[in-house]
This record gives sequence, structure tokens and C-alpha cells, in this order.
Amino acid sequence: MEHKFIATSFNVFDEVRLEGEHTDVIIIVNGKEFKAHKIILSGCSPYFRALFSTRWTNVEKHSYDIQGISSDSMSLMIQYAYARSVHISEENVLELLVAADQFLVSDLIDACCKFLEENVCLQNCIGICMFTEHFYSCSKLHRKAKLYTLQHFEEVQRESEEFLDLSLERLGEMIAQDELNVKTEEVVFEAVLRWIDHSPENRREHIAVLLPKVRMGLMSPEYFRSNVRNNALLLENEACSSILNSALRAIFDLHKEEPSGSDQLTRPRLPSEILLAIGGWSIGNPSNAIEAYDTRADLWVEVTAEDERPRAYTGTVVLDGFVYCIGGFDGKNYFNSVRKFDPISHTWHEVAPMYERRCYVSVAVLDGLIYAMGGFNGLNGRLRTSERYDPNTNQWAMLAPMNERRSDASATSLQGRVYICGGFTGMECLFTAESFNPETNQWTLIAPMSSRRSGVGVITYGNLVYAVGGNDGASRLQSAEAYNPLTDSWCDIESMINPRSNFGIEVMDDQLFVVGGFNGFSTCSNVEYYDQRTNEWEEACDMSISRSAVSCCVISGLPDVSQYVVDRDSLQISEDETVIDPPPLPEETA
Repeated sequence: MEHKFIATSFNVFDEVRLEGEHTDVIIIVNGKEFKAHKIILSGCSPYFRALFSTRWTNVEKHSYDIQGISSDSMSLMIQYAYARSVHISEENVLELLVAADQFLVSDLIDACCKFLEENVCLQNCIGICMFTEHFYSCSKLHRKAKLYTLQHFEEVQRESEEFLDLSLERLGEMIAQDELNVKTEEVVFEAVLRWIDHSPENRREHIAVLLPKVRMGLMSPEYFRSNVRNNALLLENEACSSILNSALRAIFDLHKEEPSGSDQLTRPRLPSEILLAIGGWSIGNPSNAIEAYDTRADLWVEVTAEDERPRAYTGTVVLDGFVYCIGGFDGKNYFNSVRKFDPISHTWHEVAPMYERRCYVSVAVLDGLIYAMGGFNGLNGRLRTSERYDPNTNQWAMLAPMNERRSDASATSLQGRVYICGGFTGMECLFTAESFNPETNQWTLIAPMSSRRSGVGVITYGNLVYAVGGNDGASRLQSAEAYNPLTDSWCDIESMINPRSNFGIEVMDDQLFVVGGFNGFSTCSNVEYYDQRTNEWEEACDMSISRSAVSCCVISGLPDVSQYVVDRDSLQISEDETVIDPPPLPEETA
């Protein structure tokens, strides 16, 4: 009733203003007059309250000429003062934000910032970052736009016209940041060339300023030889010669020894995505270990929380920035509990438990909801049941049962469906797979895999569903295959380097990672990743502990990744360097 009364009153005030009744002030902007009521404007803006005050002058004025604002913006400001709402659009938001800041209208500043936050994109992120740099009231928006620019740098430098208009100082500051998210330094070098090529006559001399900020020591020897060392722009600038010699030495040392991280030329950037490996089974017991993989440094960091409980065979997903750990087994108990982890505050909270206890559970996220399927409850064998969690209501709901009983299966989502593949019935390892349609609440069998796979890893990668490794009942598998829902068919892909089952699987940096597991003889700590473009597997850094039944997930968009990555300043430079002339690249040795 109170809100309704206030809204009604302000509507009346606005009608009175438009009719010119009882107005006691005229605001003049660029010759245009706006009749208003001092008390209404004072209630909206501390600026107007101070302007109208007679405390210091004892002279009451009835008209004021306001500078530094357009008549359109003043019209919107007055409309907001009376209606407490205004239409914000891409066309007026920046001018309106300046006006709101000038007149100290905090609610309108917040509304403009919220509009811009929701509309940050590749084309405007640099402009928003620069525009809000000196607005104290827009510090949150400024940080978001800056972080967005750094985390999407590869796309921004390729698609944004604002990037080409950056000043030398701003570009240099940007590419010097550890937070700049690039898979390779080649991207940074080519972005610098693109910026110079936009105005070569005025910018070509700046290459000597920008080149040291490119971490050329992280480039491949082949790229450096073919595209950097003999680049005409660099050769014509004498100041680049010593920089190239230092880079050549750094590349040689990096491919010969460990990275020299405190040397700017070989200092790894910070990743925008972090791969977490949570819990699992290690040395005959459930583990509470959490490790974070720093993909740029190719190193693991222990981030185990003090109150983390040992648990294996859990399902782990990320939703709305939170990590959910679902079900599992601690060596004695089978759980239906669900724990929610905040990676920013590093705290855990219990949410609503599932209907079923589920060890060896399969989980997936689709349309903002979490699916938990199958598993083993410790009593009645393997489960066919499935259920779904809504974080908005903190409630689980039972769904239609699957066609097969499945524990040790794995699940993912793609194109509006949940897919679950393989698993164990209690009697045999499965090669069957099925999909769930949330619109009809039905499970449908799809084409079976070519191999039986229990303890399989299933993940969406590109537009395909990948099923990797597992146990066929006789041995642990290296093989992998991919499912195309458009053709309802599976095709083989390159096999892993190592056989494994019950491992963690995730996609990060557009590569498919498999982590730990059981190789048929022991738990393992090794990690490898698959690149869809090359159809090849490569090895990554091992975890610090061996474990199977480990769950993996990827967190992204953190405002501060420092607690999940290796401290760049702790990476030591080798101290055996007094090389005068850089050694030749391997390809150039006679």
C-alpha cells in the first residue's frame, strides 16, 4: 500500500509539472526551459538541493542556467526525478550516465551501470572500460569491462574497431597484463602488427615499445623463426635487434630447461579458466584433495579447503558460478547429500539432498538445471532412476526412469538433450547409451557405442558427444569414440596415450582433458588432453597425487584467479646465464 501510495503521488506530481501548476523553478539548458518543483528535484538530487539552498546567499532564485548537459539529458533527468524511472537505451545510456554522475543521482547511476554491464560485448568493452575509468561511482562496471576485454582479447583484437583506435599507452598497458587471456603469444604479436597496420606511417616506430611486452620466449621456435625474426618491420628498427636476441635466447632456454617465469619474456599469462580435480580414491582411501590446473604454466596447485570432506565417486558440475558436488561414497556411507562450493569465498554450503543415495552417479547441466542419474545406493543394486535439481527453488524432482540400470556411467548435455553412456548393471559393462528429452520427460535409446565402457568419461566437445576410456569387463581402455546426434552414429577417434577408467574429464581452452583414474593396475596421476582439430593426444603435467574416481569441473570468469594458479613471481630464473650471443635455433644448426 505504501509503495502504491508513493507511486500514485509521484504520478500526480508529474501531471502537475506538465501542466505548469505550482512550479517554483525554471531550469534552462541551451536556451530550453523546464518548469519544475524545487522540492521534487531536491529529493532526487543532492546537487539540486545544494543549488536551491539559501543557506549561504539568503537569495532565492527562480531560474537556473545549467551548463555541461544537453537538453535531452536534462529532460530525462527531470522525468526520472518525478517518475523514478526512465527508458535507458544504447543511444542515451552514456550521456545519461554522465548527467546522473554530474547531478549525483545514485539510483540512476546504478541503473545505467547495470544496463551497460548486461550489454558488455566484443564491440564495446574497450569503450566502456575507458569511459568509466574516471567515474568513481562506476568502479564495478569498469572492472567488469576491463576483465571482459582481457579475457576475450583474442576475439576483441580481431573484431573490435575500438581496438584499432587504442592509444600506444593503452595498448602497451593491455598486452603487458598477466590477465591477458591468449592461448599463444603469437596472437599478441599479430594483434600488435594489426594495430600498427591500421596507421602504419604514424605507428611503425612504436614496434620497439610494444615488442618487449610480447612474451616472445613462449613462442614456438618455428613461429619465431618464420614470422618474427625476419619480419620487415622489426628488421628496419635497430632498437628491436637486442629484443630479438633476448627472445631467441629465452626460447632456446625454455625448450631446454624449466620455464623462467620471472623473466618477462617467458612469464606465463594467467588463465581465464581453471580446471579443478576434486576428491577421489587414493592409497586405499577416499581423498579430500582439491587441485587446480594452471593451464598457462602447466602446473597443478593444491587448493584443498580446510573443511573439505573425503569423498569419491561424486558427480561434479558448475552452475551459475558455483561448484556442486553430488552424492558419492566415503568408504562407509553412500550419500544423497549435495554440497555447493563458492570459488570466490572458498566456502561450502549444503543444499537440498537428492531423493536417492547415489554413488557412481552421472550428472549433467541443461538449461540451468542439474540432472543426477543412476548410480549405486549401497542397498538395492544399480539404479535406473533420475532426478533434477532447480537452484532457484532448492528442490529436486524425480524424472522418468532410464531404460537401463547404470552405475559408473557418465553424462553430458547437447542441443537440448541429456546423454548418458555406458556404465555397469551389476552384472555386465554396458555399450548402450540413451538421451533424455526434458519436454516429454522421456528417455530414448540411441545408437550403441562400439565398446562396452564402465567407468567411462563422457563430455560434449564441439557438436559431438565423446565417450573416452573405461572398462570393458576385461581391461581398461585407451580407445575413444564420438557420437553425432544428427546421424545417430558413433565414429572412432584417436586413442589416449594411457588406458584408464573412473577418471575426471572436462573441456577447457577448446581441448578435452582427462585426469587421473585407474589403469588396471593402480590409480594414476597422469593427465592428457585431446585436440579435435589435430585428432591427437598430448601429455600435460601430472597431478601431485594418484587417484581414481576423481571429479573434474571448470570454473571461469573469476575476478581474481590468484588463489588457483602458480604465483608468477615464485617461478625462478635460472642463474647460469652469461651467454653473449644467442644460440641458433635447432632448425638452423649445420
